[in-house]
Amino acid sequence: MTALISLVSRVCFVLAFILVGVAVWEKIANLMGMTLLRGYTPSRLLELSMVLLMFVIAIQVRELKGAKGL
Repeated sequence: MTALISLVSRVCFVLAFILVGVAVWEKIANLMGMTLLRGYTPSRLLELSMVLLMFVIAIQVRELKGAKGL
């Protein structure tokens, strides 16, 4: 079970940083008058990224709490 939680945490962490990169590229494209994604604004992508990072933080805190026996 710990291996699965670790895998999910890593995947979410990488996905969050990919979303940040896409948000930056979308903002650059918007400044040039174009768009890469029609449905999501760069700020919305950053919000989704932060939600994923908060989820990763919660998983890590839960793992630390279980390991320390607090």
